Amino acid sequence: MSDLEQISLELEASGYRVTPSRRAVIAAILARKTHFAADELAKRCRGAGRATVFRTIRLLSDLGVVCRVIMDDGSPRYLVSRSGHHHHLVCTGCGTVQDLDQCAVSGALRDIADASGYEIEGHWLELYGRCAACQAKAVVPA
Repeated sequence: MSDLEQISLELEASGYRVTPSRRAVIAAILARKTHFAADELAKRCRGAGRATVFRTIRLLSDLGVVCRVIMDDGSPRYLVSRSGHHHHLVCTGCGTVQDLDQCAVSGALRDIADASGYEIEGHWLELYGRCAACQAKAVVPA
């Protein structure tokens, strides 16, 4: 079964219609190999209007099919996500995004919930810094 068919089945199982426009958006997302901006996808997606692109990205994000990454300039980027809950390392030099599969803040979240009385329902975390390649470029020989 293709990824397009799998995502379509997930949408239908969640009670959403899979229209030709939604299929076009999903196909355009699956064709991307790196994180993308919603505006960029809307410009390149044939067969779906801008509003449909944005709504479909939001829906897929809510369903956990697409993950959102906030870049260091505050702009959101997206990518298909099959790894479940995870966090990101974002390079402030080249913009590369690396997934962190572990959630190292779960203990801290329990402490915060206990101290605040909140029932924490979710979170996301981006860590910003420079990747090894950007660090190597910044080293100036003596």
